Amino acid sequence: MIGLIIILILVLFLPFSVKKVEHNLEIFLFIMGIAAATISGMMEWHLIKKALIDPINITLAVLIAGLVCKWLQGPLEKGVLSLSKLLSPRIFFALTVIILGLASSIITAIIAAIVLVIIVNTLPLDRKSEIRFTVLACFSIGLGAVLTPIGEPLSTITISKLNEDFFYLLELIGPEVIPAILVLGVLTMFLVKPHESATGLDSKQNAESFSEILVRSLKIYLFVMGLTFLGHGFEPLINEYIIGLHPNLLYWINMISAILDNATLAAAEVSPAMNAQTIQAVLLGLIISGGMLIPGNIPNIISAGKLNITSKEWARFGVPVGLLIMLVYFLILIVLY
Repeated sequence: MIGLIIILILVLFLPFSVKKVEHNLEIFLFIMGIAAATISGMMEWHLIKKALIDPINITLAVLIAGLVCKWLQGPLEKGVLSLSKLLSPRIFFALTVIILGLASSIITAIIAAIVLVIIVNTLPLDRKSEIRFTVLACFSIGLGAVLTPIGEPLSTITISKLNEDFFYLLELIGPEVIPAILVLGVLTMFLVKPHESATGLDSKQNAESFSEILVRSLKIYLFVMGLTFLGHGFEPLINEYIIGLHPNLLYWINMISAILDNATLAAAEVSPAMNAQTIQAVLLGLIISGGMLIPGNIPNIISAGKLNITSKEWARFGVPVGLLIMLVYFLILIVLY
């Protein structure tokens, strides 16, 4: 347990304090994941096999998206810019965040993140607005994807463990999640500013080379592989200190999903023996805090990797936004239930 706690502290703080770790985050998390799985005694063939297989779909999606962006960059940029001008930039920003959030439950969080990257790479945004737009959209995607079992692994695992129907999560947390997505869209209108000096096609990013696309895809593979090891490696810590706690405590403790795979945490925590209120608290804690840091959710990983957003840049905006949403929903859960 001491070893796992030390690894948890290292994962939390080193990416923000050591430049070399921040610039090589994928390798760092891969090493930490192997260390956690080894120390906890979870490093067995079934986990190694899972860690090798799990990142394949995400990696292929990132690779294909990179190639599509390279080959269709011109037409995509013109289409996005025309639509943003037709609607006005701020309305376009808000609608993008809302539509991607709601659609992610059907098109999956991965595809929604790829669409987001294409849009962000096209819009005339300064660096600050680009980061804010990306973070808010990823919060929205992470929330919306959980509403159906096809949106992301967390919802698939939850429905499977509870043996519930397709619309169970929509009914359970939809009344909380959908308004949050709408609010994130409205916030985007005020917090993201179009680049006033931009009059034409944005030239902030040239088309990537094939080698750059391939390297980024391999980094995503290594990143997700490391997160798989990390999530399973921390299972003994979760089982020892987290399972069975009061729903309100679980809600806040699940902020660790900002650095761990929330699907793994859901698999460890969710049980058919829980009442609806407890399941609701567990899931909301996981999906809200998942947007705070880059490793917290697949859309974050894809977007940050493609847009070269650092851990510090993401956390500087993502943590305050996540904490505010966490606090608001904690008060709602207490008042309503």
